[in-house]
Amino acid sequence: MNIPNKITLSRIFLIPIFILLLSIPFDWGEITIGEAVLPVSHLVAGLLFIVASTTDWVDGYYARKYNLVTNLGKFLDPLADKLLVSAALILLVELGLAPAWVVIVIISREFAVTGLRLVAAGEGIVLAASQMGKLKTWIQIVAISALLLHNFPFSYIGFRFDIVSLYAALIITAYSGYDYFVKNWNVMRDSK
Repeated sequence: MNIPNKITLSRIFLIPIFILLLSIPFDWGEITIGEAVLPVSHLVAGLLFIVASTTDWVDGYYARKYNLVTNLGKFLDPLADKLLVSAALILLVELGLAPAWVVIVIISREFAVTGLRLVAAGEGIVLAASQMGKLKTWIQIVAISALLLHNFPFSYIGFRFDIVSLYAALIITAYSGYDYFVKNWNVMRDSK
């Protein structure tokens, strides 16, 4: 297993730690930021999420620079993104920081695209992430980070960047799913 794939696996292994930080009621205190109150456990989870998300860029850059792109990496990288983003979104619903219907739409798109990839894999075709899919992932990461950090630093000026970015993520996610199916419909149509 090459280094980019190991970096991707490290992102997957950080997910349970992230989940524990948001699921167990650690009483590490709170930080007041503007009008927002940020539990320290949310701050730590948010920073861990940002670090884990950054490894997405690191592994891709390293794989392309040193010509280490593999089919395993093409499979693991989007899987790691989906697991991390889905875990975060579900926990944000539980914490009352994200509307459930938005999370359902985003996660449904992820399942649908994963299903298309599985059909393609059955036909011997590997569907790599599209540029629109990569944009979708980064907008989701920005939105989740803002929500986990209780809109810091925008809470100082009263701008709901967290909510605006979440709805931007919803729109880009829905569009990128549509775009992915349109561009790869032949895989479904020609499947045996």
